[in-house]
Amino acid sequence: MGRDPFGIMLRRSRVFACIVMAGWVMAAAASSALKLPVAGLPGSQCDTFSPAILNSLGQKALGLSVQQIENCIPGNMLASSLPSLSKVQGWDPEQAGAILEKLFSFGYQIQDGQSLAALGSLVVGLSHTSLESIPAQVVLDAVKVPSFAKQLETVPPTLKTAFVEKLVASTAGFNDLVKYTPDSLVPYLPKSLLVPGDTFNIQDLNDKPWTPEQAAMLFPDIIKRVPEIHSLSPSILQGVTCAVAADMADERFQQLLSVLGQKNVQLSEEQLSCLAKRVLLSGPPEDLNNYPKDLFLFLRPSDLAAGENCKEYVTRVGKANIDVLEKDSPQRKQLLSEALACLDIHDLQVTKEDAAILGHLVCDLGADYITASGNNFLTQLNQCQSFTPEQIKAIQALLSSGRTSFGLPSTWSTSTLEKLSGLLPVFDHSILQSIPAGVLKPWLKDFLHHTHMPTEQLASVVKNLHPSRLKRNSGCPADKTITQEMLDDELMPLYYNNEELRQCLDDATLQANLNKISSYAFTEEQLMVLKEKLDRIYPTGYPDSVIRSMGGILSLVTPEDIKKWKFSSPDTLVALLDNAPDDEVAREIIQQYGKSGGQFDATALDAVGGRYMCSLTQGQLKTITEKAIKSAKTLNIGGCPQTTKDILYPKAKRAYSDRHNEFPAYYNLIKPYLGGAPGEDLRALSKNNVNMDINTFKGLRKDAVMQLKPTDVKHLLGMNVAELKTQENDPFVRDWIVKQKQSELDSLGLGLRGGIPDGYIVVPDEEKKQTSGAPRAATIAHLLHLFPAFLLTLLLASFLS
Repeated sequence: MGRDPFGIMLRRSRVFACIVMAGWVMAAAASSALKLPVAGLPGSQCDTFSPAILNSLGQKALGLSVQQIENCIPGNMLASSLPSLSKVQGWDPEQAGAILEKLFSFGYQIQDGQSLAALGSLVVGLSHTSLESIPAQVVLDAVKVPSFAKQLETVPPTLKTAFVEKLVASTAGFNDLVKYTPDSLVPYLPKSLLVPGDTFNIQDLNDKPWTPEQAAMLFPDIIKRVPEIHSLSPSILQGVTCAVAADMADERFQQLLSVLGQKNVQLSEEQLSCLAKRVLLSGPPEDLNNYPKDLFLFLRPSDLAAGENCKEYVTRVGKANIDVLEKDSPQRKQLLSEALACLDIHDLQVTKEDAAILGHLVCDLGADYITASGNNFLTQLNQCQSFTPEQIKAIQALLSSGRTSFGLPSTWSTSTLEKLSGLLPVFDHSILQSIPAGVLKPWLKDFLHHTHMPTEQLASVVKNLHPSRLKRNSGCPADKTITQEMLDDELMPLYYNNEELRQCLDDATLQANLNKISSYAFTEEQLMVLKEKLDRIYPTGYPDSVIRSMGGILSLVTPEDIKKWKFSSPDTLVALLDNAPDDEVAREIIQQYGKSGGQFDATALDAVGGRYMCSLTQGQLKTITEKAIKSAKTLNIGGCPQTTKDILYPKAKRAYSDRHNEFPAYYNLIKPYLGGAPGEDLRALSKNNVNMDINTFKGLRKDAVMQLKPTDVKHLLGMNVAELKTQENDPFVRDWIVKQKQSELDSLGLGLRGGIPDGYIVVPDEEKKQTSGAPRAATIAHLLHLFPAFLLTLLLASFLS
């Protein structure tokens, strides 16, 4: 290897860097609010850096700016300080990238696993292109070093994908791939590679943090070859599929249910619904205490053993995670209605005893119940994931009134806040302003260190804590100087109102700390201050490094702002879409990424493949390769236009062509794309015991489903066929029913009505297109029109004979 080990080292302009550096120093001199990134090291005096200083910095090295690294620290100095710099946790990719570039320019070479592992935490700055040039065996040797494998948790998604590709290339089959893949890279293993086969190390599989989709690929093979179900980890058990459950003998299925319950395995609505149907195939369920708690959301009291009374049933439902079901869904409303009737609650009074039985169901009690008797279940509301606007108003009124065991907010203590911590997001301005500041702020800081709170919820708290009227300042108050300690405090938004933030945060500090600052829970008004500063600094559009670090500021950008950007890095696309922008902004981001030359590879597809897949144009969809589909995680195209499904299904079918005859593996792979499958492919699937869920069925191509006969649909849905009856008024299902012969519908034994009576003629679709009106009305009209002619033909034939 030469001095440039990767053959692709970016050469930055020292002249431009020095100008930037000079501007930074001038800004620092002009502002008393700015402290230098690293205490005691003036950024303009490059000769003050030495190996001894670098080694002594420890975590303070994070204060080094990219400009200082590029212009003030020689490569040989960085090389001699590598052992200490590689242990610093929290490097920004830009900082680490600048250090690595200087190292490689100096002559540092990656020749084996040890030299790659020696980069430690600096690996976050390794470029995708650089990693591609490293031999796969070197990467494999490096990830065997535990401390280096741990550092891979912090690398960007594109780099994780690239590491996985290296491991796939260097390992000898499935078992080695599982054994040597670090936990942080496991979610990036393509599902199509997860084929355990006949021999596998169950301990290696158990120890990995599989995603539910990956576990679904592994579970069918594992359950066949592992006799002791209790030996499987929750990570594997979460992959239970309807097809596997349907094929299990009753005794083994009961064992599976017990293990799922004992290990508290988290399952989806689809999985639980299917398991409930399988339970009932064996008659009234037994040993209910060992069943998964959430399973009772899908069983009715009449399904249970005769000795089970309704209160016992409600108690079981109350212990379940009702958020498995969508809030305000008919099923949740039915569960609450049945529970209230069982407990004989016909007014708005819910006693403490009733609330204890209701458990999580109290989260669905309406505002009237909260107003009338909320004090009896206030602490139980802590566990609720969300509230309706009416519920929020009722909770706020109840807390503000002081008519609770906690008294008025002005009397609350730290222990009070601890007991009500789950309700913090619904505290309004009046409540927060009433809590003694000496109690709230210290508690809040400690609370955030131990509990994750969504940024948008914390921002709402911050907004309510700020005074409603702000004084306009002529400058930054002396006690509001932004120090490094303040920049490191996640509660920084609490200490600055909008005007103070505008006056005290100078441009240089914002640029140097944007990645950190933008992750804090600033209010929308505070974020606007930050955006105004960035707009002034970058009038022609933000550079890629800023775009990647925007965090909450992204919520304020407009499509017009985005049109000024130029970025083609999948990492940048991932960073932007991770902030969950609204659909219009996301659509413009994706379009700008494509216009800038960005490729829709596996990493890009993972970024857009959840909420934003439908934003891709037909031209962009056509550029997606089979390899990208095979390497990407699950893509959600259920709500996309039919053209999207029609373009992607053939690509997915080709991508997984090597698994066409392997079930249920092929079905798990192709399932997200079935909305574009033709009728003949659906008929082929129906012969393989796939047990399709009803929602997937309703997402299929309508013209393809209309080609299926009742026997085809029966075999396609398997255990879920009874859902046709519960969904018979759904327009999609109803349109299919009226196209079928009634006698064939009767053969399903579901009581479906509305099919074509025997003896009637079905008019081809082409002929019906010439008429107007609803499809069903047109069918009936044609049948009535042709029936006399049909009857006359029969009579004439009888007479002539």
